[in-house]
Amino acid sequence: MTRKYFGTDGIRGTVGQAPITPDFVLRLAHAVGRVLKKTEERPLVLIGKDTRISGYMLESALESGFNSAGVDVLLLGPLPTPGVAYLTRAQRASLGVVISASHNAYSDNGIKFFSAQGSKLPDAWELEVEAALEDPPVWADSASLGKTRRLDDAAGRYIEFCKSTFPQDLTLKGLKIVVDAAHGAAYHIAPKVFHELGAEVIAIGCAPDGLNINHEVGATHPGALLRSVRANHADFGIALDGDADRLQMVDAAGRLYNGDELLYLMVCDRMGRDEHVPGTVGTLMTNMAVEKALEGRGVKMLRAKVGDRYVLEELARHRWVLGGEGSGHLLVLDKHTTGDGLVSALQVLQYCVRSGQSMAQLLAGLTLFPQVLLNVRLRPDQNWQTSTHLAQEIAQVQAQLGTQGRVLIRASGTEPLLRVMVEACDAAMAHACAERLAEAARSA
Repeated sequence: MTRKYFGTDGIRGTVGQAPITPDFVLRLAHAVGRVLKKTEERPLVLIGKDTRISGYMLESALESGFNSAGVDVLLLGPLPTPGVAYLTRAQRASLGVVISASHNAYSDNGIKFFSAQGSKLPDAWELEVEAALEDPPVWADSASLGKTRRLDDAAGRYIEFCKSTFPQDLTLKGLKIVVDAAHGAAYHIAPKVFHELGAEVIAIGCAPDGLNINHEVGATHPGALLRSVRANHADFGIALDGDADRLQMVDAAGRLYNGDELLYLMVCDRMGRDEHVPGTVGTLMTNMAVEKALEGRGVKMLRAKVGDRYVLEELARHRWVLGGEGSGHLLVLDKHTTGDGLVSALQVLQYCVRSGQSMAQLLAGLTLFPQVLLNVRLRPDQNWQTSTHLAQEIAQVQAQLGTQGRVLIRASGTEPLLRVMVEACDAAMAHACAERLAEAARSA
């Protein structure tokens, strides 16, 4: 079956337009509640959110929908997505719900769910919910209605969890760190985590007003972090996105490091402590230089489809613990069940502190291949997969690149676009090949 509402990361869209409307969200929560009631007499659901102004409205709709199905609700307030996942597990709840559109602008919002184990739910569960949405509601009677209460110390509990993932014998004392929370869910949490571990913290992007989430700050707009690190002569800069599951880092020289490089650092840290790292998982977009460097160290790298849920599926299949995307979604499964920007940052910082070296020094042997990504708008009737001309051009370009580059052509999951990516050790060659393939796609 094809999912009607769920995408790769829950349900997301523009607020006030279907499906991100209060009436649909109420029906969604009621349907989820009915699915939960099939296996539990009195389910408990946790609800957390980021700082978007629409979060209040959607939180109320979710609460009503769950209560109307006889499901109890525990409100967490503003909390990072991985914080909701952690507390769902810690509170022995039936389900965790996050109201967030991650790195999108404030005008968007979304709903995503975590299992009782704090992990993302399978496609089969989402399909069951979509089927329940087609059924008429079955309202609980007054005596069976769910109840709602608030967990007042949710932020403090999550702060302590994050700190627990950093080694007890290490400290961040002596380090000046700029922390950019993107005016998002970690605005009141991220600065405290690094401060309580000993660092001098300079906080930016930590003044949400409901409308400024991700606006020219955070992991998707690292310019503000780069400027602040330089201006304050800081040792590190840490940027999160709106729901704090994505990470970018900056060093004292003002160089930005993406998720591919941070994943490589985490693998090297484990190997430097004589831990066995049998393999790691990237995505179709992971830089080829990282793959080659890992293989040079005897670590196998598998590529999953783009999206952290697919990275997680591959890690679970092979029982590995480290994986991630260049966008900064990083998974450290022996520390947390889902991607966590704060936990990932602490993993990188512990490597730097223990080794006494900067990220640049630790990555001295790794030079990323230039990647060129072009978007080609598709006509409504255009089927690029059946074009023999495009297939021939792809084959010729890949033969030209040989083992020193690669081609990736994929359709966007959200727009009528074809994404053309070429990676090569030579930037000019990568650009020329990408333009060639984009032109072939346009004429397909």
